[in-house]
Amino acid sequence: MLYISEQTAKELVDQAAVTQAVNDAFVALANNEASNWPIVRETLGYADAIFGFKSGFNRSLPALGLKAGGLWPGNASKGLLNHQSTVLLFDPDTGAPKALVRANYLTALRTAAASALSIRHLAKKDAKVLGIIGAGGQAEYQLAAALNERSFSAVHISSRNPSKANVLASSSILNGCDVHVSTPEALARACDVIITITPSRDAILEIDWIQPGTHIAAMGTDTVGKQELDPSIMAWATLFGDEASEAVHLGECQHAYKSGLISEDDITTLGHVIGGTDAGRSNDDEVTVFDSTGMALQDFAACDLALCYAQNENRAIQLD
Repeated sequence: MLYISEQTAKELVDQAAVTQAVNDAFVALANNEASNWPIVRETLGYADAIFGFKSGFNRSLPALGLKAGGLWPGNASKGLLNHQSTVLLFDPDTGAPKALVRANYLTALRTAAASALSIRHLAKKDAKVLGIIGAGGQAEYQLAAALNERSFSAVHISSRNPSKANVLASSSILNGCDVHVSTPEALARACDVIITITPSRDAILEIDWIQPGTHIAAMGTDTVGKQELDPSIMAWATLFGDEASEAVHLGECQHAYKSGLISEDDITTLGHVIGGTDAGRSNDDEVTVFDSTGMALQDFAACDLALCYAQNENRAIQLD
């Protein structure tokens, strides 16, 4: 079995390559060439941690695997990332373990790739103002990937931690943009595209603040009970997701679904838009929401890429 370290992944894999790999994973899912399997996620009752597993199979690569990881809120005080991710890839022909991949960095890239692809295919063509709610470790990856998709002239940042918002506002990736640290309401009223990437359990964005034509990439809600949007936004908007069945149970759609405001059939898989079997946005006044819970298939796309690059560069470590 091979081992790919975090450092090796950082040195060999970039956002553009992962975005393309995730693009292909979305299409494979839409074409029934790949499957996600039920997610297991539990609160440990220890260290305030949440731990879980994601698994699936992409026949188009092929890539078979298991992702284990979760959230340890106290890690920052220890000099570690709060989110921890490790992926085990298996040989689909034999079932034998193929590679162990440390995947914190790759998870950040694949998450940013998903929101970037939603912007590419769902935001209106003349979108110029980008907003992001949340200024944690994932936020800079989200901004970098989004700015690679469109020529945004202005960026609004909102965070419950003003110091983190100010640090993000000073990032070099925002050079050339008119940058504002805003309230959620001011951000929503100003922006054509909004990314939400928080661990919130209460709605941050209200329906009255959202402007016609806005595209929202709801990236933070991936667990039962989390919430970033007023459920009435979901009833108003045209909905897209990684996968509808995950969105209604774990994603931002869960609250509107439980309230009877939407059905699972109201959610279009983003892969159908990328592959051309669904039109996506229909006009410039339509509000679109991409509800991303984060699929195992996205992780395997990124990790398979890292494995290939590492083998080509003789950087994969052979384990006994």
